[in-house]
Amino acid sequence: MVDHLTTQDRSKLMSRIGPKGSKPETTVRRLAHALGFRFRLHRRDLPGTPDLVFPSRRKVIFVHGCWWHRHEGCSKASPPKTNIEFWQAKFDRNVTRDRAVQNQLQDGGWDVGTVWECQTRDIETLTAWLKAFLDPKS
Repeated sequence: MVDHLTTQDRSKLMSRIGPKGSKPETTVRRLAHALGFRFRLHRRDLPGTPDLVFPSRRKVIFVHGCWWHRHEGCSKASPPKTNIEFWQAKFDRNVTRDRAVQNQLQDGGWDVGTVWECQTRDIETLTAWLKAFLDPKS
């Protein structure tokens, strides 16, 4: 498959993809709020700048894209067909960084949850997971 964009145009397009406010993240935020949980967004004073932070519960949630963060066993995490070495190195760095951030947060007394992009399509299961993760007493 040949890219129909020039290298400069592709770079410009990719640079416009932001890390915040994605559809999966918005879905998780709406569900958590509808369940009565209040949170802060993207606290920069925490390692990895978690997507949702529940300070009173000492819990954080990351909403990860399956492709960028390499969701194991997910069809959306298929490897690219070109420039394989570059992408594999990039994915390896992402996964290593994610693990390090999770360890730092856990060492700081935070419970860490991860919601994958593909999991946001099953609202019932996601709702049940949110309830169990955020309020284990219920």
